[in-house]
Amino acid sequence: MEILIKNGYVYDPINRINGERVDIAIKDGKIVSTDLIDTRRAKVIDAKNKTVMPGGVDIHSHIAGPKVTAGRLMRPEDHYKVFMRAIPGVRRSGTGRTTPSTNLIGYKYARMGWTTVVEPATPPLETRHTHEELDDIPIIDKLCFPLFDSNWLLLDYIQDKEYEKGAALLAYLLYAVKGYAIKLVAPGAAEAWGYGKGVGLDIDDAIPGYDLTPREIIRGLCRINEMLKLPHTIHVHCNRLGFPGNYETTLKTMDAVSDLASEDRPVIHITHVQFTGYTGWSWDTLGTGAEEIARYMNTHRHVSLDLGQIVFGDATTMTADAPLEFVLHHLAPGKWSGSDVEAETAAGIVPLRYRKRSYANAMQWCIGLEVALLVQDAWRVIPTTDHPNAGRFTRYPWLIAWLMSRRAREKVLKRVNRRAASRAILPTLDREYSLYEVAIATRAAPAKLLGLKHKGHLGIGADADVVIYDIDPKSIDPSKDHAEVTNAFRRAAYTIKGGKIVVKNGEIVKHVYGKTYCLKPCVPHDLLESVVEEIKPKFREWYSVSLENYIIGEHEIRKPEVIPVETLLK
Repeated sequence: MEILIKNGYVYDPINRINGERVDIAIKDGKIVSTDLIDTRRAKVIDAKNKTVMPGGVDIHSHIAGPKVTAGRLMRPEDHYKVFMRAIPGVRRSGTGRTTPSTNLIGYKYARMGWTTVVEPATPPLETRHTHEELDDIPIIDKLCFPLFDSNWLLLDYIQDKEYEKGAALLAYLLYAVKGYAIKLVAPGAAEAWGYGKGVGLDIDDAIPGYDLTPREIIRGLCRINEMLKLPHTIHVHCNRLGFPGNYETTLKTMDAVSDLASEDRPVIHITHVQFTGYTGWSWDTLGTGAEEIARYMNTHRHVSLDLGQIVFGDATTMTADAPLEFVLHHLAPGKWSGSDVEAETAAGIVPLRYRKRSYANAMQWCIGLEVALLVQDAWRVIPTTDHPNAGRFTRYPWLIAWLMSRRAREKVLKRVNRRAASRAILPTLDREYSLYEVAIATRAAPAKLLGLKHKGHLGIGADADVVIYDIDPKSIDPSKDHAEVTNAFRRAAYTIKGGKIVVKNGEIVKHVYGKTYCLKPCVPHDLLESVVEEIKPKFREWYSVSLENYIIGEHEIRKPEVIPVETLLK
């Protein structure tokens, strides 16, 4: 299909287009020059008085894998409340709110105009399950980040400072499970948890069983990431997440790799910083560390982060930070699930509800927005809800409205716990995002941080992932008309995925499947062979599967997009 989008107000920050009227031409799934389109045959969309942006890119959303499946099983009521009926030849059925089924995930992202999503934490051993679910999610393109922070095979190399061998092993494992980036969750905590410890493990605490600290793991994997020249930085869930006073650990984590940054670009991405931005020493004294975190971000270029913004209502927390979930279960008694993955990680799940009248929950809501508004560079602050931990991804339209409108924030502040509102910084902040900054933070910046050169922009050769919103930037004032902004971002006028119209007037009109991106780092044959021979006996001792069955073939993934990566290894 050839498509010509005419008369729209285009926001494309990578190409420095800020609300200009620009025609967008699509052919063979790519953005092309308008002179290559035959207007007699093309589908012409008149976007007059509408906003045109690249498809959204979600850098952090838990959408697939054993933890999500377990979350669905733990929340049957969640699937009675929200459902989508099948329309033969158009869409399939689905259910679920905080833990949607696979079809619903793809449809609801597409309806909002998001076309690329990262599953940010998958144990390598269980990533086959993750890919099975990613394959079943329609429309969106996917990436997954395997967990490497407590991997016994890697920890041995890091402990011995054999970083070249560690890099070769990580490259091997990354391609073996068809992953895209290095994920760390509370480095060392899963290993400490195996010894009955790990609760509140700080960055310089000793890890039982190893002559290592979390700081050394972070630095080691950051060094390995740079050796491999992977397109995304290490993706780090900080230690002591969820504990009052943890903003200090976050600052130390950011600074731990400052000397490893050789260029003016991030070398570490801090995840869901709201959960690691607390001052105080108890939940009653919980305060905001947003100013300190923003001050560091504003004076250092080597860090990027995403928010993990609280959205009031039901949530299902799920993380490879098993000690945290154990603590959370005692703070919010009810259902709890915990599991260990052999030689790799430990995880937990706790359903809960964020309440406006709760002091702690209201303060959490303020902290995420404070960070987003205080950090000056929108290219390094990505709005997320850490779905489904802090809230549902379907609440992104509300998050965008809060960023764009002080009045929208004040409306919520009037209904939250008064003590929290009085202690927060948020009521004093006047900054409001523009549509251009929204396009940066939700499209251009995450694509750039992920190294996805054909995503997040509308330049010639980009993937034809385009969204049209019913927002007239010449007549709507987002600060005053925040409800209209929310409604527009809830249901896109059009979503075009890979050159195909999949959403029209807010409804799914076509069921297609996107790609799964993975990396294949190039490692010298002799080095790779020697490392594999070294790990084989350990693998036989530590794992219940053979190394051959650990590997996921490209043919086992519906639409793999394998990206070769030239490394510094020799």
